[in-house]
Amino acid sequence: MNTYAKVIVPGSPISKSNFKLHNKDGRAILPYNTGKAHDKYALYEEEIAYYARSQNPTIIFEESLIAILKVYYKSEKRHPDTANITKSIFDGIEKSGLIVNDAQIRRIVVEEFYDKENPRFELELFAESKYSLSYSLVENSEENDKILYSSLKKSAKAPIKKNEEKVKYSNNICSICNKTVDISSCVKADGGKTIICRTCFTKLF
Repeated sequence: MNTYAKVIVPGSPISKSNFKLHNKDGRAILPYNTGKAHDKYALYEEEIAYYARSQNPTIIFEESLIAILKVYYKSEKRHPDTANITKSIFDGIEKSGLIVNDAQIRRIVVEEFYDKENPRFELELFAESKYSLSYSLVENSEENDKILYSSLKKSAKAPIKKNEEKVKYSNNICSICNKTVDISSCVKADGGKTIICRTCFTKLF
């Protein structure tokens, strides 16, 4: 019985938490064949599934697991929240058949790194029947350089004033059919950047 597997997926990791669409039954969906930018989230899951299965062709985990995830971003300043990355990754791993259900991951350690030339993630899975996880927190003998995040807030866009907001939404274009739509009768996603009319939204199913 296999008790260890490793998956390496090249490219900048993607979080799908910023793009959420729901069908008429309220179930979350992830379109992949609209020809629009948001297809990348579903395609990324497929890419993860491909690498996971090709790198571990004979392994299927059915027991509880420990996961060590190392995420390597291209940039220190512009990347998704690492806390949200795990959902996209484990959905792809489950889709590969390497695991039965992502609920099997009972313990997980996530580490964030930067590699401009080779962004990727590396995931190691350990069966709990053979491995256990222990960790300790120690004080540094010398203080490391601080990684500050406060500067990121300064570069954020200023709030939109009411009159500016009217202009912004006065000419709404459906991301799929490119037709002007009434803002009150369309579906917005990706923080309002993606707009889909009701007709195109229905065709997604």
